Amino acid sequence: MRIALDCLGTDEAPASEIAGAILALDEQSDDFTLVLVGDQESIGKGLSRIETSSRERLEVVHAPDRILAYDSPAQTVRRRPDSSIVAGIRLQKEGEVDAFVSAGSTGAVMAASLILLRPLPGVARPAIGTLLPTLRKPTLMLDAGANVDCKPHHLLQFAHLGTIYAQDLMSVEEPRVGLLNIGEEPVKGNELSLEAHTLLKRSHLHFVGNVEGREIIKGACDVLVCDGFVGNVLLKFYESVAEVTTHLLTREMKRDGTRMDLEEIFRVLDYAEYGGAPLLGVNGVSIVCHGHSPPKAIQKAISVASQAVRSDMVGHITKELSHGTYQLGPRGS
Repeated sequence: MRIALDCLGTDEAPASEIAGAILALDEQSDDFTLVLVGDQESIGKGLSRIETSSRERLEVVHAPDRILAYDSPAQTVRRRPDSSIVAGIRLQKEGEVDAFVSAGSTGAVMAASLILLRPLPGVARPAIGTLLPTLRKPTLMLDAGANVDCKPHHLLQFAHLGTIYAQDLMSVEEPRVGLLNIGEEPVKGNELSLEAHTLLKRSHLHFVGNVEGREIIKGACDVLVCDGFVGNVLLKFYESVAEVTTHLLTREMKRDGTRMDLEEIFRVLDYAEYGGAPLLGVNGVSIVCHGHSPPKAIQKAISVASQAVRSDMVGHITKELSHGTYQLGPRGS
């Protein structure tokens, strides 16, 4: 297996990517190779500072152009062919690698994946799926920001894509699907929620109904469906919870001298434990990470990409789509 890693993505690039790559190699089998995509000189200097026996399983592809957050995602493929994101995804398109991982511009990864890899047949809108910590197992939420404006059949399709991901990568045999809403009753919500609820209820999915925001962290469902606007707001709030909780608990410990074992609490809340977010519905494996991802988060994201390849997640989605179950609206609508 070969996975391309964008080494110009994080705030600490390429140091975080290189350290994460070494951690990932240590847990992968001997048939696993990482292709580091970025500025060859910077990557070479970073590797020279690290002692590892896995050097032979690292390759470097020179792509010195870095896409920044304010760059136009729609213009990246045509105008920035030497960028690490475009070069890495092109490697996958050409069959040189099996997956791509980046902590760079989410919009650029999405745009390049859509243009170069293309959506799978029958997929109206590829969606970003991200794992949210809960008191039970993590919940996969989608869309986390790829599609701000959605129609009801898009949410149904997100539910199908999320169900396959949960089966293949989360080992959930029959994922419980919930629709994020302002109330549990089927009659609650806006027009989008009401129509999506009807479609989900009629589907063959294990739909458990509407899920309110307060029920998410209790583990009310395995797959949580919403439009990208709401999903991104919820994701950003979730990301702040760990930081605030850590601050409050640390402050209280200093105040009264209480000794507490906080390792497990922090582990559950730490986004780095859950790896990157996959762009589901494209003809390939594209994993998006935070720009401030530490090495552990990069390692986890590479692990997610590896799992997706080994489980043939894209093949599973393609097979299901060929049955016609998911083709509920015209492509691109």
